[in-house]
Amino acid sequence: MSTAAHPTAGAGPADARTLVTSRVFDAPRERVWAAFADPALLARWWGPDGFRNTIQHFDFRAGGAWRLVMHGPDGTDYPNEFRFATVNEPKLIVMRHMPAPLFDLTLSFSDEAGQTRVGWRQCFDDAAVCASLAPMCVPANEQNLNRWQAVMNDMGSDGFSGMTNT
Repeated sequence: MSTAAHPTAGAGPADARTLVTSRVFDAPRERVWAAFADPALLARWWGPDGFRNTIQHFDFRAGGAWRLVMHGPDGTDYPNEFRFATVNEPKLIVMRHMPAPLFDLTLSFSDEAGQTRVGWRQCFDDAAVCASLAPMCVPANEQNLNRWQAVMNDMGSDGFSGMTNT
């Protein structure tokens, strides 16, 4: 079972640039981490509902790059690139979204009563950009977490998934 906290854009100067949510996955932290660290699994859940992904490059280490194309439900392609600032297995991922809109995404992984809480913190460089994108990003971030949960549900207890990338 999973639960989601309410996404928030707070009142303080830093908070005006930040969207925050979290999800509790009914799985050990290493298994939740693996669903991000394995590009074949990551491609299955990254992005909002209806999106597919082509991962072109995935160098999952501090200083490494992740390049992908998100294919929208209407056929539009959205090239994306991230740079990993921090990869601290299985606790923390900090990555920088390079093309506009510029933001840092921090994913924290913590044990919680035999489950794993993933914190999702998206901090934009500009508060106005955050405010304009929040109506799209808040539900899209929740859809990301829902899709991540679906991949977790399909994974065996050993972390194996026989599913193919679509």
